Amino acid sequence: MKAWRRAKKSVDPSNPSNRRRSERVMLHVSVVVWAEAPEGGQVMEETHTLVVNAHGGLVKLLLEVQPGQPLRIVNVKSGMEERAKVVRVDQPPGGHSAVAFEFERPAPNFWPVVFPPADWKVPSS
Repeated sequence: MKAWRRAKKSVDPSNPSNRRRSERVMLHVSVVVWAEAPEGGQVMEETHTLVVNAHGGLVKLLLEVQPGQPLRIVNVKSGMEERAKVVRVDQPPGGHSAVAFEFERPAPNFWPVVFPPADWKVPSS
């Protein structure tokens, strides 16, 4: 069996292209993910988040989704719902995919974060 190592990349946080729009927070939140099925209709999966931020999050899914695919994310505890789209799908061995999603618009109040980081504030229009 061959061991794989990932090369470490030097990331310069002062470079604007390396900055995140908002801080990530590791948070386990129960959510329902709704997606359009390939054969039509809606499919859903109950899951939980791994990481969240004001602009979206990361969930584990058995559903097969593609980058750019629209989703609806429902926070089970609060009942809040936001539209989102799939940004990235990683398929590690084990059946579940790690799916990164982005809200249509920032939604810092969607997550139960008591003291959100300063950059989670949504500018007033």
